Amino acid sequence: MHPALSPAVLAELRRPRPYPAVSILMPTHRREPDSTQDPVRLRNLLAEAKERIQADPEVSRADRIDVVGQLDRALAEVDLVHAEDGLAILAAPGEHQIWTFARTAPARVVLSDTFLTRNLVSAQAAERPYWVLAVAADRAVLWGGNQERVTEEKIHGFPLTRTFDNPDPERRERIGDTPSTFRDEETKTFLRQADTAIGKVLAADPRPLYVVGDAPALALLDAAGPITKEATAQIPHGGLAQADVETVRKVVEPAVRAHAEQEVTDTLAQLDKARGRQEFAAGLDEVWQAVGQARIARLVVEENHRATVRDDGEHLVPAEAGETGAREDIVDEVIERALDTGAKVTFVPDGTLADTHGIAAVLRH
Repeated sequence: MHPALSPAVLAELRRPRPYPAVSILMPTHRREPDSTQDPVRLRNLLAEAKERIQADPEVSRADRIDVVGQLDRALAEVDLVHAEDGLAILAAPGEHQIWTFARTAPARVVLSDTFLTRNLVSAQAAERPYWVLAVAADRAVLWGGNQERVTEEKIHGFPLTRTFDNPDPERRERIGDTPSTFRDEETKTFLRQADTAIGKVLAADPRPLYVVGDAPALALLDAAGPITKEATAQIPHGGLAQADVETVRKVVEPAVRAHAEQEVTDTLAQLDKARGRQEFAAGLDEVWQAVGQARIARLVVEENHRATVRDDGEHLVPAEAGETGAREDIVDEVIERALDTGAKVTFVPDGTLADTHGIAAVLRH
């Protein structure tokens, strides 16, 4: 998904737009033979969107010309060769955006005064995003990662750098004229700045944080401020402040995997305790009712859980795709509504929640 769906980006996507704000969503495929049909599906959905815009009496001529032009430009920019599992094209007067994500979405065209975001939100949660802070005595670099990729992030002042006043501090240390690099006050000040900067990053976009650096740098960071000592993991490994993407990914991957496994274990234990306290919802219908009442503290979903249902007024009942009233992305809708009400969302491997049909929740007291 590009760029990262931070809280600030999501808020921008959700703000009201001049009508029509067009959302086009579709599943995409990474490999042949399925991927060969993706361009055809995309053109068909764009044609549907244009027909609906042309036929809508609420759309002015100027806005019709503008939005149709935005859709044409978006089509020219879409890169289906490097597709993930889902695609969203969002267009409104004066703007268009293209999002790809590693979670499938049902094909649809929606005209409204806001963009449809539920599939983006659930995909972001499923990707388990995290931060990596790589530190050295003269450089601090921020990386953003998920299950698909790691990229350097240039936000909140990162990367931070400093230059040494003395051109050869290592020589002076060898002859005894200067203290160790990690004991001098300038280095301590620099790492305090890094601690403050990562605090701003986490405040704006909370994620697990992995801090990487030489052991002396990690020890000094612990003393510099409160943020990095609360990291998900500290990894003693030097050189990553100057490393490439693949090296960073390989170094942090074992810690990321261990955290994910521990999170699943802890979450299942929470579900068991909640069941005993009768603060537990099992199955899609119970969870749907609970999320509508903002009662979910933690939502737990199998990674590839999907369901198509319709609402009969009292309960969700199974439905076929294309059936009148069918909701094909109800699971993504539940995820978005849970996050909007402050719930934590955890994805677990398929088959983990077989006794609750792929979805369950810990309820608030």
